[in-house]
Amino acid sequence: MKTLILAGGKGTRLWPLSREQMPKQFIRLFGESLFQKTLRRALLFSKPEEVYIVANKEYKFRILDDIEDASFKIPKENIILEPKVKNTLPAIYYGIKIIGNGKVAVLPSDHLIDVNESYLKAFKIAEELSDKYLITFGVKPTKPHTGYGYILPGKKLEEAYEVREFKEKPTEEKAREYLNLGCFWNSGMFLFDSKIFIDEVKEKAPEVAEAFESNDLEKAYEMVPEISIDYGLLERSSKVAVVPLETYWNDLGSFDSIYEVMNKNGDKNAIKGEAITLESRNNLIIASRLTALVGVEDLVVIDTDDAILISKLGETQKVKNIFKMLEERKDVRAIVHRTAYRPWGSYTVLEEGDRYKIKRITVKPGKRLSLQRHYHRSEHWVVVKGTAKIVYDGKEVLLRPGESTFIPIGVLHRIENPGKVDLEIIEIQIGEYLHEDDIERIEDDYERI
Repeated sequence: MKTLILAGGKGTRLWPLSREQMPKQFIRLFGESLFQKTLRRALLFSKPEEVYIVANKEYKFRILDDIEDASFKIPKENIILEPKVKNTLPAIYYGIKIIGNGKVAVLPSDHLIDVNESYLKAFKIAEELSDKYLITFGVKPTKPHTGYGYILPGKKLEEAYEVREFKEKPTEEKAREYLNLGCFWNSGMFLFDSKIFIDEVKEKAPEVAEAFESNDLEKAYEMVPEISIDYGLLERSSKVAVVPLETYWNDLGSFDSIYEVMNKNGDKNAIKGEAITLESRNNLIIASRLTALVGVEDLVVIDTDDAILISKLGETQKVKNIFKMLEERKDVRAIVHRTAYRPWGSYTVLEEGDRYKIKRITVKPGKRLSLQRHYHRSEHWVVVKGTAKIVYDGKEVLLRPGESTFIPIGVLHRIENPGKVDLEIIEIQIGEYLHEDDIERIEDDYERI
């Protein structure tokens, strides 16, 4: 069996913890990232060379970093990059066209799932049924949840059911009704025979299939509609079956879901970071600095240095509206944290003001930045950890902790870490324009523009 992992989500519902360039699948809330956990589940049924990943092209290096950090042997050519985000049906169709014939499990990369005997058995059942049906997995509900879609089962198929109807995210009253009808939560996981899937898309969603007849991928993604697999295919097909899944599953689609899965203290406060709570109960605190709560209950407090979110538990589904407002006004805080990740490492903005910006740059062992220059700023570098090989103006120097150099405006330069430990540099930028688009790359190991 082959596996296609969907890793293209934008991170709108967990802002400010997640951002467009650091969506929830790559955040390491639980030791490993959710993407890394998904890779481990994929390898239960597929060999490394049978695991494929489809994602927004912006996430290429986050994916490569997570694969490398966890020592997975997934081939780089199995990373399928979309030029635009067009929801799940185009992503899955494009991925399965590239994978070719065979059985394909489709897994979202941003869910938290316990792997138990029920999980393993469900995929075996689904693989057998996929000769005739498009298979979705239905999680047995534990409560009337308003944040999930529901699946109403129909005709019994031994250890599965034909799907009678898909239900949208309901009100609490409707959710209780769905539980009484024996509905399942829609897990967003699937298993298809690629030929049956392609044929069904051609019949039920021809606009998707026709778009991908173009050999020009950019043109295909301009033409293809933005549409989910549920609405675009499964709700229209008569060949859909649901396999019950009795295991812990959580799509972590809100901070309420995060609170549910985190460990809690005696006052039922879930805390990541440093916090003091006095006479405060049932709160979620994720903070990058000391946070104190006094006499409050049922709050979500998320602090990421550049933004603070405070919400009532039970209201956090609305956070995506905050993200949308920031996006509409082109606020960079919808896109990136103060710490931004690059294929060579990361940088953190420590301080900025009129005509200056101070960063901490971390370069991984054996990595280097592009050979580049800037037209509106100079840079002063001070090494605080490791050894830096600096190329500038045709010269090459080695700098050790406490040593520094100055790069004038317009001079070609590059930083490289030739050592075995992370290189850390404090960079002081001075100039009239200090944004990231003031970079002209002459050479780049990562083929960025």
